[in-house]
Amino acid sequence: MIASWVINGVSPAPVSSGVVPEALRSRIDSGQLETWLTSSSGRLLAFVTNTERAMVMLLEEEGDPGEHAVDPGAEGTSDGFVLCDGQEDEYPDEDTVPVGEAFGLVEHIVGTGSWPADARWVDDR
Repeated sequence: MIASWVINGVSPAPVSSGVVPEALRSRIDSGQLETWLTSSSGRLLAFVTNTERAMVMLLEEEGDPGEHAVDPGAEGTSDGFVLCDGQEDEYPDEDTVPVGEAFGLVEHIVGTGSWPADARWVDDR
């Protein structure tokens, strides 16, 4: 059985994979650039964006270094990744993906529980 996911701080009701991109866009439009989702099995999915690129991380549990999506060969760094506590982060572009790709990654993980077969990601454990 696929786990259900909720968007932390939004509603205790599970979200379907199909509404996740719209929910993320809505949060971005309201200035919320960091979003965490929690699965019924305790996994965590993080989406942090600067509106152009996004860091997508999948953790097995709180405290797990997890896995994150990558863009091999991307050069440079991007800033403007504003966390909920106001901290602004900067990441190498190879450790983030274009925001449109990130929406698809999050949608797929929420729908299936795993990275898409063609996704590029690294294990940080």
